[in-house]
Amino acid sequence: MLKTDNSSPGDGDQVSGHGMWSSKMAFILAATGSAVGLGNIWRFPYVTAENGGGAFVLIYLLCIAVIGIPLLMSEILLGRAGRHSPINSLKLLAQRSKRTWRWMFVGVLGALIGWMILSFYSMVAGWTLAYSWHYLGEIFATAPPAFDPQGKFGGLLASPGALIFWLTAFILLSLGVVALGVEKGLERAVRILMPMLFALLLIMVGYGMSTGFFQQTISYLFSPDFSKVDGNTILQALGQAFFSLSLGMTGIMAYGAYVPRDVPIGRTAATIALADTGVAVLAGMAIFPIVFANGLATGEGPGLIFVTLPYAFADMSYGSFFGFGFFLLLAVAAWTSAISLMEPAVAFLSESKRFTRVSAALVVGAATWVLALGSVFAMNIWSGFTIAGKNFQELLEYVASNLLLPLGGLTTAVFVGWALSRVIAREQLSELSESRYQLWRFLVRYVAPILVFVVFLSAAGVI
Repeated sequence: MLKTDNSSPGDGDQVSGHGMWSSKMAFILAATGSAVGLGNIWRFPYVTAENGGGAFVLIYLLCIAVIGIPLLMSEILLGRAGRHSPINSLKLLAQRSKRTWRWMFVGVLGALIGWMILSFYSMVAGWTLAYSWHYLGEIFATAPPAFDPQGKFGGLLASPGALIFWLTAFILLSLGVVALGVEKGLERAVRILMPMLFALLLIMVGYGMSTGFFQQTISYLFSPDFSKVDGNTILQALGQAFFSLSLGMTGIMAYGAYVPRDVPIGRTAATIALADTGVAVLAGMAIFPIVFANGLATGEGPGLIFVTLPYAFADMSYGSFFGFGFFLLLAVAAWTSAISLMEPAVAFLSESKRFTRVSAALVVGAATWVLALGSVFAMNIWSGFTIAGKNFQELLEYVASNLLLPLGGLTTAVFVGWALSRVIAREQLSELSESRYQLWRFLVRYVAPILVFVVFLSAAGVI
């Protein structure tokens, strides 16, 4: 049974009809799943190691405190206060705050960003499904098959048919969860997938401890080297704090609409941020012992995942099992992120009288699939077509991630800090003492907008 809110229509918490998370833990799992994605698995450990190890972690945690958690609280606050899709919540809250209804376009921007990112993200997530299937086949093969990781990856990218197949499979998995709604879809999925993700991570960390290179990994990741800390380190930490929590694309805001009134927003946001960071740290502790044990390069980004590590799995005892577990882990991380990217647009369409939730999910899934074809073809038949030196996928990712996403975070911070009624904000953060509330308000009004603008300038290549 869906848990309903006990608030009355007079206090601005009218429930939109989507349902509610059954508990605080359900929301934490969902929001952590939204934040944890493919970038956590490879980017955070690498960026940490290349920017001073423990020194970078300290700077990153400071950035999480001054930009990540305040903005995370803001998105949850807006969702719970509005109780609708991000677009309709922002319109409703702007009207209650006696501001123009045009603030709803912050929600429109977030849904657009999510849709754009989901399109090329689904293609990459399809790669994880393809590799999971490959290693599953290896497990049941009667003889170890010949496997050329470089050729495998190159062949996958060169085949539009294979990319479209796995892309389609991933989008169907994602829209299937979203179509079922909050309790039967989103909550049931995260209650299964997030424990699975942590279990797979811990298994991989356990193997890493057996390689003889675990201590080297700990030193690589966490030994503080302040000689590597400069202005670029701070920019990297700022960007990682912003992007890793999925801020600016309204997915957390959409999930916030289903949060019960008795859930404390501040402590919950802090828990989500720490869990997200914990997954990234565990990923480093799982990946780098394998990298060091096989004398592999550490800084190859996606190539580390899809080319370099498969060479290591090929030389490992029970490498097929670990390869399957690792790529299944990546697929799960991508899946939990994808359903949050899809949710804002689906929630908005399903609030209209034209769409049921199932038909809304089908429309969003189909639109995502069509846009994703551009990224698929950019890998092969459109590879020679570029704009400003970027193919379609690169251009789409640059516009969505480097330009629009920080803009979405900036406008959200400005709305919460300067346009939203203080009465609404204080009511939603009633668990905070007055001093903590004033600190949050100061960070959202002044510090977060400035730092997000810096992230925008950095991501756009201006600084």
